[in-house]
Amino acid sequence: MFQRLREDIHCVFDRDPAARNSFEILTTYPGLHAVLIHRVAHRLWQMQLHWLARLLSNVARLLTGIEIHPGAIIGRRFFIDHGMGVVIGETAVVGDDCTLYHGVTLGGTSWQKGKRHPTLGRDVVVGAGAKVLGPIEVGDGSRIGSNAVIVKPVPAGSTVIGVPGRIIERPVDATSRRRASTARRIGFDAYGATRDVPDPIANAINRMLDHIHVLDQRVEVLSRTLEEQGLTQHFEHLDDLDDCEMESATEPGKN
Repeated sequence: MFQRLREDIHCVFDRDPAARNSFEILTTYPGLHAVLIHRVAHRLWQMQLHWLARLLSNVARLLTGIEIHPGAIIGRRFFIDHGMGVVIGETAVVGDDCTLYHGVTLGGTSWQKGKRHPTLGRDVVVGAGAKVLGPIEVGDGSRIGSNAVIVKPVPAGSTVIGVPGRIIERPVDATSRRRASTARRIGFDAYGATRDVPDPIANAINRMLDHIHVLDQRVEVLSRTLEEQGLTQHFEHLDDLDDCEMESATEPGKN
C-alpha cells in the first residue's frame, strides 16, 4: 500500500511542475484524493458491498469534484490533474501511467448491461474536456486533444483531436522512418512533413522523399552492376578530369 502511495506521489512530481513537496501533494491534490478513495471503494465493490462502495464514491465526488465509479479498474501511477468534472464509468479500464485533465468523461453510449465504457492503454493522456465514449480501446501512448469527442478505437501511439475525433498523427511506421532518414541525409528538417495530415505541401514533400529513396536504390544497383562488369575505371577517370577542371576554375587568373 505504501509503495503504491509513493508511486502516486512521484508521478505527480513527474507530470505537474507546480508540485513542490510530498506534504503539499498529500493534502491539496484532489486528483490524488479521488484515486486513494477509489481504491478503497473498488475493494468494497469486489467484496459485493455495492451500496457502501457507491456511498464512498459519492463522498469522494463531494470532496474532490471527481466521480469514479467503484467498479472502474484503475492502473498504477494514475494522475488526474486539477480534476474538477472528471467522470469515469463503471466498466471503464485505465492502464498504468495514464493522465487525465479536468472535464474528461470516460462514458458509455448504451443502456445495455455489460462492457459499455472505454479502455485506456498504458501512458495515455486525455486533454481537458475530452469525451471518450463507448466500449472502445485507446492504444498505448495515445494522446487525446482537449475537447475532442472519441467514439472509435484509437491505434497505439496516435494523436486525436476534433469533434468527432480524427487522427492527425499515426504511429511511426517503416515508411515514416524511411522518409525521416532520407530527409536527414539530404539536410532537410522533416518535422511536420511526415505527419499523416491532409496538407498538400506535406504530401508533395513526402512524395519527393519517396522518389529520392527510389533513385538512391537504383543508383546503388547500377554502381554494383558496373563494378561487376569492371567498368568503374572509366568513371574514375572522368571523376579525375572533373577534379582537374574544378581546380583550374578556382585558380586566380584562369577562366
